[in-house]
Amino acid sequence: MSNASFWKGVLPAITTPFKADGSVDHAFLAAHARQLVDAGCTAIVPLGSLGEAATLSFDEKVAIVQTLVQAVGECVPVVPGIAALSTAEAVKLAQAAKAAGAGGLMVLPVYVYTSDWHEAKAYASAVLGATDLPCILYNNPVAYRTDILPAQIAQLAGEFPNLQAVKESSGEIRRFAAIKELLGERLVLLVGMDDAIVEGLGMGAEGWIAGLVNAYPAESVKLFELARDGGYKAAADLYNWFLPLLRLDTVPKFVQLIKLVQARVGLGSETVRAPRLLIEGAEREAVLEVIDHAIASKPEL
Repeated sequence: MSNASFWKGVLPAITTPFKADGSVDHAFLAAHARQLVDAGCTAIVPLGSLGEAATLSFDEKVAIVQTLVQAVGECVPVVPGIAALSTAEAVKLAQAAKAAGAGGLMVLPVYVYTSDWHEAKAYASAVLGATDLPCILYNNPVAYRTDILPAQIAQLAGEFPNLQAVKESSGEIRRFAAIKELLGERLVLLVGMDDAIVEGLGMGAEGWIAGLVNAYPAESVKLFELARDGGYKAAADLYNWFLPLLRLDTVPKFVQLIKLVQARVGLGSETVRAPRLLIEGAEREAVLEVIDHAIASKPEL
């Protein structure tokens, strides 16, 4: 697909469901992906930060891609996150994902090691060049401590035609304008932080790699469409209702929190893989108050 259509819309960063014994729940994963696609989502993005990819083995990652391709691959592309501790493993994972039927790749920064641009560029270049699949470059300096600046993104875009989009999660909304200034329509801009979706669309983004969509698929798609077509004014009522939940996407325990929302609305389990642990005590009570208020006040679409 060309970048004219591949990345537009709501692309769920799908959570990885686990059974009580800690293994991946492939049956639920497939069913959940179908629910998201039925709600109007335009791709499925597994193996990201929200997907707990850092705790998954190589074989588990490949199996997850295979399950999702079988479940929804005929309807939408499956676009796994590619990240590893080493460049060699990331390249191997990218190639394995393609062999498993992935329709694209999301290229994350390398795990653990904080690199300068010389090293970050070499790593990203190796992964982008590992296949001919269309790719998203994921910039998230808050989580990964490596910041890929607009001029650096432009360098990669000039060298790799298959780099089609950038997921910008620096929290700096001005980055969108800076990327557009350098690259025009060359890359599709994707919002990577849930509580910046309306602002990001206002700055020219055309897609949203979303987190809370795992619990509220219809509401997420509706919010995207309202903001895309009518801006903040059109989206304000739904956005104001959704914002307390969307803000759960941008804190350290976002995986546990989003899975807790899923469990509360009947769209998943809150089971996470250690070192993450379930939210407990006063922290849990405070978050449940936010979640239950949202459930009680949910607007009609």
